[in-house]
Amino acid sequence: MPIPKWRRFNFIAYFLILFNFSIFAKTIVLGLSKSVKYASLQDNPIVFERDPVCRGKWNSEFFKNEHPIVLELACGKAEYTLGMARLFPEKNFIGVDIKGNRIWSAARLAGLDNLPNVAFIRDQIDKLHEYFLSYDIEEIWITFSDPYLRNGDHKKRLTSKKFLEVYKQVLKESACIHLKTDSDVLYEYTKEVLAEVPSKIHKDYADVYAMNKNEELFGIQTYYEKMHLRDNRTIKYLCFSLL
Repeated sequence: MPIPKWRRFNFIAYFLILFNFSIFAKTIVLGLSKSVKYASLQDNPIVFERDPVCRGKWNSEFFKNEHPIVLELACGKAEYTLGMARLFPEKNFIGVDIKGNRIWSAARLAGLDNLPNVAFIRDQIDKLHEYFLSYDIEEIWITFSDPYLRNGDHKKRLTSKKFLEVYKQVLKESACIHLKTDSDVLYEYTKEVLAEVPSKIHKDYADVYAMNKNEELFGIQTYYEKMHLRDNRTIKYLCFSLL
């Protein structure tokens, strides 16, 4: 016997109500989850959230050693910060990102691995000079940062002249900056910028994997790098110094 139309309508309406409620509930849970994560950042001793209290005192008061400090900028899930910290206990690593959710995840992993040579800063990258003195930083890594492809957005790129000036304020003399990217635009743009400022390119790998160079870069792959490789995108790498 066929189901009456009014019953079919009621069933569909009931299903839609349940479906919409589940989306609403999920939104509430995700919102609360983010709120809890952001709140926990304030209590995490290895996270500095818009709080440059260690300026000039990273070695003496936080790391309690005289090891060199390496930054990963726009670190995301901080695969390079965490990976290098495991490989090089004789160095200190600080990941910098504005996204609290990413910093929370990275700091959690650092805690689970009991890494004493890791810290995180949640703030804008153009404020690095508020967190570090001149010559505080040994190296900078920029791994798969946003290439900002829209017209007029090139000044937001982390290898623009604006940001290179920021880095120069905190880097040691002849310190290395590493760029790893899938973006042809960012790769070529960076070389164009470096041709216009006092600098020296030490390494230029137009295809890291075709040249078998990733082991030289410690064999670390970020979340985005793995995704780009699945899409058959070419990974580029530059190592350069500002003079």
